[in-house]
Amino acid sequence: MRQLIVLVGTRKGLFVLSSADGRRTWSIAGPHFLGQIVNHAVVDPRDGRTIVAAVRAGHLGPTVYRSADLGNTWQEAKRPPAFAKREGGQSVSHVFWLTPGAASEPGRWYAGTSPQGLFVSDDGGDEWRGVDGFNEHPQRIEWIGGLQDAPPDGGTLHSINLDARDPSHLYFGMSAGGVFESRDAGATWSPMNRGCAADFLPDPDAEYGHDVHCLRMHPTTGDMYQQNHCGIYRFDAAAGKWDRIGRNMPADIGDIGFPMVLHPRDPATLWVFPMDGGSVWPRIPIGGKPAVYASRDSGRTWRRSDRGMPPEQGWFTVKRQAMTADSLDPVGLYFGTTSGEVWASADEGGEWSCIRAHLPHIYSVETALVE
Repeated sequence: MRQLIVLVGTRKGLFVLSSADGRRTWSIAGPHFLGQIVNHAVVDPRDGRTIVAAVRAGHLGPTVYRSADLGNTWQEAKRPPAFAKREGGQSVSHVFWLTPGAASEPGRWYAGTSPQGLFVSDDGGDEWRGVDGFNEHPQRIEWIGGLQDAPPDGGTLHSINLDARDPSHLYFGMSAGGVFESRDAGATWSPMNRGCAADFLPDPDAEYGHDVHCLRMHPTTGDMYQQNHCGIYRFDAAAGKWDRIGRNMPADIGDIGFPMVLHPRDPATLWVFPMDGGSVWPRIPIGGKPAVYASRDSGRTWRRSDRGMPPEQGWFTVKRQAMTADSLDPVGLYFGTTSGEVWASADEGGEWSCIRAHLPHIYSVETALVE
């Protein structure tokens, strides 16, 4: 019997929520890796059994763990992601993002790290090597803003996307750095930020240096959207630039936030979680009134979705990896908060409920249908 699971990566371990009755009730297992940071955990869609988790132990440092039996047992990677050793070089602070390869690439996984680095594994996440086309590029340090200039929690490479029509066509986002594209499986990379605002840079039309919060590509069409430090954007392929669809959001809400979710079947439907992007960047819901905003027409119009959420005094943050969707019909939506709550909607945002509270600070939320 198939069941839906929700992987919740937290400041103190990995928790697994599961429902076998159509999302009416939920059970919880865990924590796995008690006391350790789990930045991201993903079920391999190619077998529906393997989980790969990005784990950072306080004393042992960053690593990757794999489970071939949905979390019953775990094995640490023999060779976790690590930069080439050289004098004055960088070391991986933590593995931040995980993306499985295409169906035609069994065993392949990609990982993004802090500081900004890209790594690949072809054996299911056991041994990792750097993608030299990016990590060894002579402009990499310039692209990421230098060795010392990083966001408050450290620079990250995240949002690794594969074009479902061509797995050698890759994209990722960086905070900071911007969107980058490769058409040759990572051998070469080029910035892809035309049209994006960069209000914090001396040159607002800079080729790179932008602060991407989340980048999503639709699996059926290749349509691309991003939540950026400077707004919500959709890529206009015909014009070869990003269009700021966030300008269509209500003026009193704005278009600043971190996570972004796409409908798995409808490329025109997406959801965001706006946050206060005022002068002090408090990173909380505007006015303490949390809400998801949905668009059904590629960002031309937006509708507030908050039924069931706190009507006031809701001051949590939702991180870039902590909001996702399942593949059921209607689509279920999920987000985790920095105050340890998991919220869910079984009707694409019509009604929300808190399905788990009192967890540690939540870093990531992912779903999967498993046997």
